[in-house]
Amino acid sequence: MSKEIVVTYAGLQALEKELEELKTVKRKECAEKIKEARSFGDLSENSEYDEAKNEQGFVESRIALLEKMLINVRVVDEADVDNGIIGIGSHVKFKDEDDDVDEYDIVGSTEADPLNGKISDESPVGAAMLGHKVGDKVEVTLPSGAVSVYEILEISKVPM
Repeated sequence: MSKEIVVTYAGLQALEKELEELKTVKRKECAEKIKEARSFGDLSENSEYDEAKNEQGFVESRIALLEKMLINVRVVDEADVDNGIIGIGSHVKFKDEDDDVDEYDIVGSTEADPLNGKISDESPVGAAMLGHKVGDKVEVTLPSGAVSVYEILEISKVPM
């Protein structure tokens, strides 16, 4: 049995868009590159051909992965997101021991993008915050082994 992939509706749309792009655009681009590289002659010493075949392999493996993920996807319904308790689909504002304030959306692992304010429910910070409420202090063991304490200031829903 495959692992369930939990995503927001926006995350589902992004996966479907990427899959469509790979199937309709990237596959054709790869086929054209292979066709062009074949025209250069001897394939045994043709680096363009090798590169095009490698790119095709990457595209096909990504398509297979996305299709498998979409079979096992569960979309978080906005109605199921509780503003009082942190879960997938929550926007969380919190402060650390130095009173620095941060805000993140808690999303499924396929949507994680920390540089854009989206952390996975499986990341150390995301996992530690699940189930907590405003006012709670959450201890997080970071990958370095250090322990940080965060105080939850606000919880709202991520726009889905």
